[in-house]
Amino acid sequence: MRLTVSEKQEIIHMVTRSEIGVNRTLREIGINKSTFYNWYHAYSENGVEGLLPTKRVSNRQWNSIPQEQKNLVVKLALDYPDLSSRELAYKMTDEQQIFISESSVYRILKSRGLITAPAHIFLSAGNEFTDKTGFVHQMWQTDFTYFKILGWGWYYLSTVLDDYSRYIVHWELCSTMKATDAVRTVEQALGKARIKANAVPRLLSDNGSCYLSGELKSYLSKRGVEHTRGKPMHPQTQGKIERYHRSMKNIVKLDNYFSPGQLEAKMREFVQYYNYKRYHESLKNVTPAEVYFGTAERKLRKRKQTKNRTLKARKKQYQNFKLN
Repeated sequence: MRLTVSEKQEIIHMVTRSEIGVNRTLREIGINKSTFYNWYHAYSENGVEGLLPTKRVSNRQWNSIPQEQKNLVVKLALDYPDLSSRELAYKMTDEQQIFISESSVYRILKSRGLITAPAHIFLSAGNEFTDKTGFVHQMWQTDFTYFKILGWGWYYLSTVLDDYSRYIVHWELCSTMKATDAVRTVEQALGKARIKANAVPRLLSDNGSCYLSGELKSYLSKRGVEHTRGKPMHPQTQGKIERYHRSMKNIVKLDNYFSPGQLEAKMREFVQYYNYKRYHESLKNVTPAEVYFGTAERKLRKRKQTKNRTLKARKKQYQNFKLN
């Protein structure tokens, strides 16, 4: 129960004039001893004004996220339901020029019931790779994966991925999985990337028959491409392209396809999204294309500026809040 100034003043007078002592009097009237002495010292030093209600200290922190920004996080989550809280955080920084940490986005969405358990849980091959590349086109990873097209049978997707940027340099859908298909895929990738003869990437593949063939070996030798094959039964060796296949199939395999053209159209759409739109956690949450084309550092600097500007704005808003 909150007491008025006059009630506090009356209690102070009653306790200080009591003939049964301070402690006993306080016990009988039900006032805490420390509370009484706080009133008493305030009254002694400042008179009646000392008994006025003190301005409550707000629990608000200087970097509290404004409600309108929280609402914007929820709106983005509803507009882009396929994005994780991590991806939403960086999308907001890049497109809305507002910094909100990944953990804060997660808490906001969780409080609104918008965070659900993942539909699939996968085991990763490992968090680190022993021989890390240091620049684009230092090494490419290549592999086949397969799809069944209703009424057409099995088709095979051949892909070349740049190890450093994870950018999909080239892909094509093949009716077979032969050395000729592997050669054609690498040839197209070299042409798209405009690789000079003195700067050809090293090629990493598994030990599939098409990659062990003399035809591929002869072609790569002519192009000056060093070929490295991963250890059998060791998925981390080609972990990046394996993870790409996993991410791709989680989306592409959601639909049924009745012709190779339908699957190719879906793959074209996904590769465009993967290369240019998808924030990659291992790339400091920029896209493969930004690393591949050398614009990632500019984006990271811009994000840092956005973060500093957002935090300064919150601090200023907090100071104004305290003054009012």
